[in-house]
Amino acid sequence: MQSALVIRSTGSWYDIRTGDGHTYRARLKGKFKIAGLKVTNPIAVGDRVRYEVEDETENTAVILNIEPRENYIIRQSVHKTAHGHILAANLDQAVLIVTLTMPRTSLGFIDRFLITAESFRIPTTLVFNKTDTLSEEGLAYQQEIRDLYEGIGYATLSTSATEGTGVQDFQELLGGKITLLSGHSGVGKSSLVNAIAPDLNLRTNEVSTFANKGVHTTTFAEMFELGPDTFIIDTPGIKELGLADMSKEEISHYFPEMRDRLNQCRYHNCLHVNEPGCAIKEAVGEGEIAESRYWSYLSMISGEDNRR
Repeated sequence: MQSALVIRSTGSWYDIRTGDGHTYRARLKGKFKIAGLKVTNPIAVGDRVRYEVEDETENTAVILNIEPRENYIIRQSVHKTAHGHILAANLDQAVLIVTLTMPRTSLGFIDRFLITAESFRIPTTLVFNKTDTLSEEGLAYQQEIRDLYEGIGYATLSTSATEGTGVQDFQELLGGKITLLSGHSGVGKSSLVNAIAPDLNLRTNEVSTFANKGVHTTTFAEMFELGPDTFIIDTPGIKELGLADMSKEEISHYFPEMRDRLNQCRYHNCLHVNEPGCAIKEAVGEGEIAESRYWSYLSMISGEDNRR
């Protein structure tokens, strides 16, 4: 058996890349089940797999097993209840592309993505794109949001693919790492990547003015090589991000500003809703924890959606 990297997933077939750069179309041998994990896709882009060549002429291979993962980012499956869908595996970092207009990325969506990444200690940067479309008031609001997340400890970046603003910083951010790129459809992921790697020529589409929603241009997750040791995993635009594999008791542990205060609550099993002596609610009242973050937390533990 030989080892290869999964660089593209199209459902039943996968593109795998060997150590010498050769690519095979591969399929699974039998059904894969990963202990303790109910997922719709047993193999994800970024996985390392063991394979055997099936047909050299047809350039096909059979995947025999998956090597242990360092980490992964998972979301609740849209189509299958109680199952998750793995966006990508074995990441050095994640980058969430955010736009505050056309389409609007809600703070609830940002927080769910950060909590999902935090649960596997995957460093995440927020990239605020399309700054050229913002009014002075919009730019001031964007800076407020950036200050909020930087105050918690997250890196942020402001970019405009059309004007070239922040594009070099974006390129430097990706250097020497395997990065998951995510965000709603229409936030300009492909345009940003094309600005730093025009040879990839990723498909882009304008945002539909109807309902202010992006048009899906990425159908399947795919890994691209930008340079030496530099890879991005481009994912289909995400409308909603349901939390998977997470109990309501552990969610507060993935809010850095809450994590520091958890041992200050009167009760060790405090859910920070209406319990007396809650240090989290006290911090919200004193402005030490942003109200938007607290409301995101409440929506997560109540199982509400994230389209705020």
